[in-house]
Amino acid sequence: IDYTKTTMGARLLRNWVNTPLQNKEAIENRLNAVDELYSNIARKEALTRCLSDISDIERLAGRVAYGSVMPRDMLSLAASLRKLPQIKLLLEESSSNALKECYEALSDFSELETLLTNAISEDAPLTLKEGGYIKQGFNDELDTLRSAGTEGKNWLAKLEAVEREQTGIKNLKIGFNKVFGYFIEVNKSQQELVPLRYVRKQTVANNERYITEELKEIENKVLGSEELSIKLEQKLFDEIKKVLNEYVDKLLLAASSIATLDVFTSFASLAIRRNYVKPKIISSSGTLEILEGRHPVVEALLKDEQFVPNDVCLNNSDNRTMIITGPNMAGKSTYMRQVALIVLMAHMGCFVPAKKATIPICDRIFTRIGASDDLAFGQSTFMVEMSEVSSILHNATNKSLIILDEVGRGTSTYDGLSIAWAIMEYISSSLKARTLFATHYHELTELEGNLDGVKNYRISVKEFMDKVVFLRKIVRGGASRSFGIEVAEIAGLPKEIISRSKQILEGLESQDNRHITNLASKGDIEKVDNTQKIAKEIYNELKEVDINKMSPFMAIELVNDLCEKIKKGN
Repeated sequence: IDYTKTTMGARLLRNWVNTPLQNKEAIENRLNAVDELYSNIARKEALTRCLSDISDIERLAGRVAYGSVMPRDMLSLAASLRKLPQIKLLLEESSSNALKECYEALSDFSELETLLTNAISEDAPLTLKEGGYIKQGFNDELDTLRSAGTEGKNWLAKLEAVEREQTGIKNLKIGFNKVFGYFIEVNKSQQELVPLRYVRKQTVANNERYITEELKEIENKVLGSEELSIKLEQKLFDEIKKVLNEYVDKLLLAASSIATLDVFTSFASLAIRRNYVKPKIISSSGTLEILEGRHPVVEALLKDEQFVPNDVCLNNSDNRTMIITGPNMAGKSTYMRQVALIVLMAHMGCFVPAKKATIPICDRIFTRIGASDDLAFGQSTFMVEMSEVSSILHNATNKSLIILDEVGRGTSTYDGLSIAWAIMEYISSSLKARTLFATHYHELTELEGNLDGVKNYRISVKEFMDKVVFLRKIVRGGASRSFGIEVAEIAGLPKEIISRSKQILEGLESQDNRHITNLASKGDIEKVDNTQKIAKEIYNELKEVDINKMSPFMAIELVNDLCEKIKKGN
């Protein structure tokens, strides 16, 4: 989300992502605050403009507490505090509890803002060594010392002119360095014109440097005033720092309020720009239901095509686990990730990319997605995968959301299938957590009807002129093919490899391989009549169909898929 206007808001947003709320009332308070800003665009835009001018108050307060605050930090703080009354005015009539809390956390900093504005010069230097950071007019004594320094420069200019006229040395000049102080410098070629009252102070390459009683008096006045003014500035600055220290707690409270308000306005801006909706938060025992959900990142990145939305319904009874099959590149991972992201966004108090969303409270979101190894610790890709799955199974509860993508693919086919099958049984019987499980092991579709709460879904595709077209839509039922060879062809593998792959696939499919059936009985493997099996699959699919929610195209597609299953079974 790139709408936050302050660094405090960006930090808070990261915290909300890492520690989403699990309290229904607290989540609803955040959602109501976002909804109020979403409904009043003018107020949201005014708040956004104010927030854009606010510096990192939290970081500045930290510098005050540690005593490392600098003059320019005080200027930034004063400019930020100047915006707070306007923000309070915009929040004055807020109805949501979260916005009211933001309003109450903003104290009156008018005295502090006036002090900093009157005390610190707008063109304050980066360091304190040379002074010049306390504003003219803030302290009478400091102004007097500074005027002595300014007058001293005039005295030196007049003295230089008088000495040139009296001595006749036209290139005579008065200079200064930190070691020897002020001096009169004369070129050696005109040394015979130097009067006796000049006292030699230093010899350099081509010049001689002298001092006079009058120059020494001016030096004492000028250097004394500069040193005293720098010391006085430091003293005044330390007094301002003490005043600031008394405000540290209030500043941190205001910083938290500003950060929270920044995140709320960014959420509202996001919802308006991307057409997000306010989710309904329910208890953990309720049904997770998302209508026309979208992946927030993928949708934002798409330029030449429209994102295809999908629904999801996960409850604690008959539709607790979704086994999702379908070809590579069809959108299985995107679908599962968007469900997890929508749940996470809702728990943060953010509107979500969907037409409608009902989100039960989740204690954790567990994901096992992607393939990577950890060679530094001697772990293969499969070992990393199994370690992550192990962590999920040991920590998940019936209030968790589990996302598993292609578990078991890093080993042999039957090893991977066996592990994936056993994991599904464990989740279904022991954890009873809401689960999305994407796989290319089509044998796992047999778990529907044998395990409580398991249902088959697939990403629909169409074959057209030996090509595969991804429809990106999830529908009931299991896929019969993975279209791996077609995806490899799209990726650009040589034609002879594609052709040979199809020949090998036909040969393997024609063999009478031993088929695994009814593993849900945990040992008693029985031969099941193929016709009965297909009839059971069709029955389960038709049982879930709601004709009133189907378009004509979806109905034709369903009938076509059922016919294909019957043909392949015979």
